[in-house]
Amino acid sequence: MKKSLLAVAALGAFASAAQAQSSVTVYGIMDIGYVGGNSRVASGTAVTKGTSNTFTGGAESTNRIGFKGTEDLGGGSSAFFTVELGLEPASTTSGFKNSATTENRQSFVGLKKNGIGQFALGTQYTLVHQSVALTDAGGTNNILGDVIYTSATGAGATVADNNFANNNGYGAGNSYTIRSQNALTLDTDTFAGFKGHGLVIMNNTNTTQTTFANSNGYSGGTNNQNGWGLGVDYTWNKLFITAAMQQLNAKQAYNLTNTTGAAAVTAANINIFGAGQASSLGTNVKDNQYYVGATYDFGILKAYAQYINRKVTAQQDTGYYAKRTGEQIGVRSFITPTIEAWAQGGLGKTSAFGYNNPAANMTAWQVGSNYWLSKRTNLYAIYGQVGTSNVSVVANQNPASFNASNYAIGLRHTF
Repeated sequence: MKKSLLAVAALGAFASAAQAQSSVTVYGIMDIGYVGGNSRVASGTAVTKGTSNTFTGGAESTNRIGFKGTEDLGGGSSAFFTVELGLEPASTTSGFKNSATTENRQSFVGLKKNGIGQFALGTQYTLVHQSVALTDAGGTNNILGDVIYTSATGAGATVADNNFANNNGYGAGNSYTIRSQNALTLDTDTFAGFKGHGLVIMNNTNTTQTTFANSNGYSGGTNNQNGWGLGVDYTWNKLFITAAMQQLNAKQAYNLTNTTGAAAVTAANINIFGAGQASSLGTNVKDNQYYVGATYDFGILKAYAQYINRKVTAQQDTGYYAKRTGEQIGVRSFITPTIEAWAQGGLGKTSAFGYNNPAANMTAWQVGSNYWLSKRTNLYAIYGQVGTSNVSVVANQNPASFNASNYAIGLRHTF
């Protein structure tokens, strides 16, 4: 009897030890408040104005719920995973973002070795987005006024944002690709202040190609969406510098209905992978994205500097392209132990070659503040403006301009 009790106790101790080596954490963000917006779209003699006022979510941070865990494998090795889903707390149809399908913000699994680095496979943030998140004064919020991280919240703001997307490449996701499916990421440990990053994207299918009966195109064939990227971070005392570049390629089978470069690349579809994600809505294009950012902590405030360059080129004819650049500076500081504020401003340009493609200069600025009730809960107020000047279109001599403002007051809780 005593031996049995000892065996049970030993087994229980072993199970407890094994369980102690792994952990799973539930985390998330709930952000809801008042969001307003104004827009003015002018084309020739026609002027369209719009306003919006709504209680909605995600002004400062996109709402989400996530699960992440690690398991100690011994010898300095560990396994880890993350599953993160988008939430729509203001929606009446579903608590999850998107009514038909749940938004997969991140889903990946990986291995880590202390002193060397880690790798992960799945849907993940791109290298450029990781660098932007570390060097954006506004904290990559979803209010207009950021040339680098372009996003908008609220019905009126979305309309304005779409106008920028369709006419000068300002709209959501147009600055760079935020996340990628079918991705392998590599991250080194920090050596002498340097930390390296790598990215490989692979999604290739090849089926027998057949001709449609009406001869308008072909079905099947090769559909190859791939990419790669490199990045590096450097930290020296209070200075932080990050740089990243990534190339995304999409190649589809030959189709008689889309053989010209003009059809493949326009400023309206510069976000060629759709919704800021790779491996969807493929087009025959090559998408090069470059980013450099830096911060310096002066103690009383932190200064930010950013530059981004994106060029999408048609695979069929490299003479057809859409290009977007942007540069931005900002500051962020705690005015009191509980009141935090930031301000930023930026300039940008878009241009494209081909029929009916515009060229434009962009301006954007934003101010915001957080009042921290605790380490996890804060009230916020954000105001931002974006605009363009001297928009020119090859096929339309009438000038066009786009201006919008976006503002929000809300409550955010992280858990």
